[in-house]
Amino acid sequence: MPAFSHLDAGTPERVWREDERMLRLPSWAEPVDHLVVVAAHPDDETIGAGGLMRTVHRAGGRVTVVVATDGDRSHPDSPTHTPARLAALRRAEVTAAVQHLAPGATLVFAGLPDGGLDDRRDDLAARVAAELEVRGDHGGDRAVVAAPWSGDGHRDHRIVAEVVSDVCAGRAALHLGYPIWLWHWGAPDDLPWESARGVRLDADARGAKAAALALHVSQTEPLSDAPGDEPILHDRALEHFDRDLEVFVVEGEYAHGAGRNGPGDATLTGEYFEQFFGRHDDPWGFDSRWYEERKRSVLLAALPTRGLGRVLEIGCATGALTAELALRADSVLAVDVAQAAVDRARARLAGEPHGERVTVTRLDVPGQWPSGTFDTIVLSEVGYYLSDDDLAAAVARMDGALAADGALVACHWRHPVADYPRSGDSVHRALRAHPGWGVSVSHLERDFVLEVFERSPVSSVAEREGLA
Repeated sequence: MPAFSHLDAGTPERVWREDERMLRLPSWAEPVDHLVVVAAHPDDETIGAGGLMRTVHRAGGRVTVVVATDGDRSHPDSPTHTPARLAALRRAEVTAAVQHLAPGATLVFAGLPDGGLDDRRDDLAARVAAELEVRGDHGGDRAVVAAPWSGDGHRDHRIVAEVVSDVCAGRAALHLGYPIWLWHWGAPDDLPWESARGVRLDADARGAKAAALALHVSQTEPLSDAPGDEPILHDRALEHFDRDLEVFVVEGEYAHGAGRNGPGDATLTGEYFEQFFGRHDDPWGFDSRWYEERKRSVLLAALPTRGLGRVLEIGCATGALTAELALRADSVLAVDVAQAAVDRARARLAGEPHGERVTVTRLDVPGQWPSGTFDTIVLSEVGYYLSDDDLAAAVARMDGALAADGALVACHWRHPVADYPRSGDSVHRALRAHPGWGVSVSHLERDFVLEVFERSPVSSVAEREGLA
């Protein structure tokens, strides 16, 4: 653990802002159903995750904050404030700050001894677990738990990180660590960049965080003019938290992208998806999010022919896209690795126009593959679940199944997801590398990439219709 004092000048913020790795930091923008922020002391939650709290709240997610200690030892040499007075003051401050960031958020005070968490690990674990299990799982929502980073250099922060890691292990909860004191004592090489992700803050989130941090008056301003009452967070330290992003380190079993299925380069298993569909009525918000509705529209508009012929959809999930493909297809074979997905897709399509054109079946691709050729193959939000070997096998399978004048449409989320073996961009690099295909449509956004592949040489829609 590094030795440092909060009164030190510390590392200038410009050192962090000018580092190229900070500028290239991958974004983390996954939808969050329930965010649990664990703070070792009041103000940790605002400093480390205030912008994320605001963003999740604004998107309709639930926010819970668990404060491990009252922070009554923040000024051990204060001649004006007793520990009891500091505890009461800091509870009031964190209450106001959390309600400013996420009105209606659940705030839990564990009341554990400041500086004595090592002896109360079980108590803290029980508090965090209770919030995940009681408040955090209405219908199986996947929770994200943000806590001080394990390498932050503060003993209480490390202990909280270790407790949270243990609680998240075996639960459907992603553990994110937020650095606080690293920015003060550390240098850019001290951050594990390979596991770091940035949450971009818009003007509202950034402003709300600044206002909430200002409510922690006991930490940002002197308690008095007397020695021992100096602010814990002086102006130079506060500069680190006036950014347009927050940095999180993926911790626990997700740290190397392992998810819950073994090594990080392993294909996610059918069991993973059975459990996922079992926890979610509307996984990924297919039926509730404009993002998903719009993306389906972009995909359908990108297909180069009005009639899609015989369609193979790999990874049909609940059938939201399947139903729309059926409107333009002669037939659709929709496959998924999870029987729960197959059952939901069948139920949906039973009541949809042209649902009789669709066959939904369980297949574990690429090991299992349907016979015949297809005029249209749809690979939407699937490729990043596959290992290198399985993606290569899937490309070969699709090549063999694609009709001579057929089209393969691929669409994938571009932000990093700790569970997945690969990124969406890497899937499309592999598809573009196939020597027999050319790209007829390329659509790139910050959130997703969509491309249509056809056998070379590729002609455009206008060329096919004699317009060009």
